[in-house]
Amino acid sequence: MEERRISVLSVVARDRAQAEKLNGYLSEYGEYVVGRMGIPYREKGVFVICVVLDAPPSAVNALSGKIGQLEGVAAKILFNK
Repeated sequence: MEERRISVLSVVARDRAQAEKLNGYLSEYGEYVVGRMGIPYREKGVFVICVVLDAPPSAVNALSGKIGQLEGVAAKILFNK
């Protein structure tokens, strides 16, 4: 079994229409989510989500990959050493 690591997944989205798919992916990996914070930045027309995960790196990479493929959405990961 792959060791779990603490990580932060940062998401910036400019297409509000992707919110349902994005939330679906986060729910799919919900067992690993420690917490999340969403910030709508209306003046810039984007929303930002930070998700703290305690998960195997392969799961975090898979989640990030799915989210990053959504139109108008960027995702990056920071792993704890």
